[in-house]
Amino acid sequence: MSQSQPETGMPEVRGKLTAAKPMSELTWLRVGGPADWVFQPADLQDLTDFMRDLPEGVPIFPMGVGSNLIVRDGGLRAVVIRLGRGFNGIEVEGSRVRCGAAALDAHVAKRAAEQGRDLGFLRTIPGTIGGAVRMNAGCYGSYVADVLVEAVVVLRSGEVVTLGRDDLAFGYRSSVLPEGAVLVEALFEAPEGAPDALLARMEEQVAKRDATQPVRERTAGSTFRNPLGRSSTGAADDTHELKAWKVIDDAGMRGARRGGAVMSEMHSNFLINAGGATAADLEGLGEEVRARVRETQGIELVWEVVRIGEP
Repeated sequence: MSQSQPETGMPEVRGKLTAAKPMSELTWLRVGGPADWVFQPADLQDLTDFMRDLPEGVPIFPMGVGSNLIVRDGGLRAVVIRLGRGFNGIEVEGSRVRCGAAALDAHVAKRAAEQGRDLGFLRTIPGTIGGAVRMNAGCYGSYVADVLVEAVVVLRSGEVVTLGRDDLAFGYRSSVLPEGAVLVEALFEAPEGAPDALLARMEEQVAKRDATQPVRERTAGSTFRNPLGRSSTGAADDTHELKAWKVIDDAGMRGARRGGAVMSEMHSNFLINAGGATAADLEGLGEEVRARVRETQGIELVWEVVRIGEP
């Protein structure tokens, strides 16, 4: 059993526990004040011990590679749990693909394809499997919810629990996990395909993405969810999505700037740190875009990028 460190009140760990870590070092947008603590567990046992012994009132924030995240400039009053080696394995077992939550989506798609299993929709999604499950990530008409069999999580008590697909209550870009739980592993049922054809199709998708999205910029992927269309009665209609980039263009916000933050000229649903942006610049510009779209089109854009922390 791990003991508390008397000088900090935090549990002893075998991994790495860092105080006051600037989150700007860990997010793709390169913004964010310090987190109280960042914990990188050595392995599953290290994580379960830490969760069990962590003082009850200390919040937890599980984090992948920070690809879909704005941490505000005041930082985070929490322990950020960042999984790395020891949580990034990928195994293909027949039609099933088992992977750690820290495995990159692109690596999982490629490894599966090499074994004749189609998880190609993950290939162009930035980030890790943990985030993909949490956000029910999707592309090209396929979503995590379509292929997930089960997910393994560590509860705040330190207990390791396996959740079935229905337990996660998947919605559009959302799922439901127990409060304070850290997702550590996912199991997918992947359709069959010819390896060469799967790999070739993924390369085409990557080339198309690179030609239409600002992948070499400091960005967090799609900023807003695609809004639902409207039926003739005015009710929300989920049979066809509007495109977020189109409503942003129609509101005249392509290329809009605030401080070092810019709505990309290449793809207007991408928020970019063009140099020296603060989290306040980025979030503020996003809110300006939302307000303009609301005023001009009566559409409520919903953030896809996660925003956390204190101003």
